[in-house]
Amino acid sequence: MTPSSSLPRHTTALLRISLGVMALAHGLMKVFVFTLPGTVAYFESLGLPGFMAYLTIAAEVGGGIALVLGVYTRWVSLALVPVLLGAAWAHLGNGWVFSNPGGGWEFPVFWAIALLVQAGLGSGSWVLNRRLA
Repeated sequence: MTPSSSLPRHTTALLRISLGVMALAHGLMKVFVFTLPGTVAYFESLGLPGFMAYLTIAAEVGGGIALVLGVYTRWVSLALVPVLLGAAWAHLGNGWVFSNPGGGWEFPVFWAIALLVQAGLGSGSWVLNRRLA
C-alpha cells in the first residue's frame, strides 16, 4: 500500500492548525483568565516593559488565527519563535516539568522547534487562500 500523495499536505495542515489553536488559546488565556492588567503585571515582575504583554498577546492571537487559516504560514511561524523563546526564558528558573509541577522551559522550547518545522513545511492543505499561504 502506497501512501496517498495528499497525506503529507494534510499532516502538515494538522500541525499548522494545532499550532494555531495553541497560540490562540494562550493569547486568549492572557486576556480572559489572567486579564490584561494581570498579564502586564506579570511581565513587569519579570523586569520586562508592560507593553510587551500587549505585543505578546497580539502575536499569539493574531498569529494563531493566521495559522489556523493558513495565511502566511512560514512568516507567522517564524515570527512566533521569539515569543516562545521569551516564554522559555521566563520559565527557565522553574527547571523543567519533572522538577516543578507548574512546568518549566521544555514546552515553549518544543513549541518553538515545532514552529520552525512548520516554517520549513509551509501551509499544507486546507488554507483560506492558496496565494496567501
